Amino acid sequence: MTTILTAGDHFVTNSLFRDRLRPVAPDATIRELTLPWPVEPFGDVAEVHEASGTEDQLIEALDGVEICVTQMAPLTERILKASPDLRLFCVSRGGPVNANLDAATRHGVAVTFAPGRNAEATAEHTVALMLAAARRVPATHTDLTAGTWRGDYYMYDKVGPELAGSTVGIVGHGAVGSRVARIVSGFGARVLVADPFATAADVAPYELTDLDDLMRRVTFVTVHARATADTAGLLSRRRIELMPPGGVLVNCARGSLVDYDAVCDALDAGRLFGAAFDVYPVEPLPADSRLLTTPHLVLTPHLAGAGRQTALNAAAIVAAEVGRYLTGHPLHHCANPKTLTDGPTAS
Repeated sequence: MTTILTAGDHFVTNSLFRDRLRPVAPDATIRELTLPWPVEPFGDVAEVHEASGTEDQLIEALDGVEICVTQMAPLTERILKASPDLRLFCVSRGGPVNANLDAATRHGVAVTFAPGRNAEATAEHTVALMLAAARRVPATHTDLTAGTWRGDYYMYDKVGPELAGSTVGIVGHGAVGSRVARIVSGFGARVLVADPFATAADVAPYELTDLDDLMRRVTFVTVHARATADTAGLLSRRRIELMPPGGVLVNCARGSLVDYDAVCDALDAGRLFGAAFDVYPVEPLPADSRLLTTPHLVLTPHLAGAGRQTALNAAAIVAAEVGRYLTGHPLHHCANPKTLTDGPTAS
């Protein structure tokens, strides 16, 4: 009989996993481990990143387990060596950053992930941050609840741009960026796209251009590229300085993509009207971070994907992979497909 471990947390919960596993694995034994995220921040666990829980917890919980479904549990070399029965590790995230794929491949463990699970939520949050920064929503709320009615926010030199009639630059036209483009075009914005992997046909009816040209022409810019060595500092100081005065910059992707000091300098100098971030170079933000004191910044704590439907999607996607595995069908989202043909190569 197959034994499955659900290593849920307080967002993608064990009950969500269990409810979606029962139809596809009715005869399986299901064990549960509850991880502390997001009550406790994720972090590095041995050689993997953005993980919750410890190696010792996972080693104990994976004893005799063939399948693990999780969002944040680490999968390290040490865990793999101690878990000889494990064959499938399903990560209910857009990428399996908490799994050592090389080690999993050597041990014959297939690792799957859940692309697109939070695309709608992240796109909606991105547009919410655009509007919040352009309309000074947090600052005006804070003033009003403190007892101050700030009529001066209505002065011409203090009001921000509207989406309707503005040009919005989308950097990265993947699952999230394409949805942001659709939403802002519904507001009446013109959309420019910069994406080296896209063609004009891919982004139609929007205009495809290069990143420097996009930065020169936009009022709003939002970045949705993946974090790689090539995209580190993608929105550099030079590119931020290309933006016309009075613009708004948003990042809900990864902190490594943007030069945050350059954004703070542009805000301090009044060149940017506002900026909004959900992700940061260091998380949680250090108490002495410049971002906490720079004016006209809207900050949220890496929760753009925190929609209820995201959690439901995450559990459903990994449960479907478990169903395919148990019935001998090809996995749809395997991050290390070599394991499916080669099997384990480590003792």
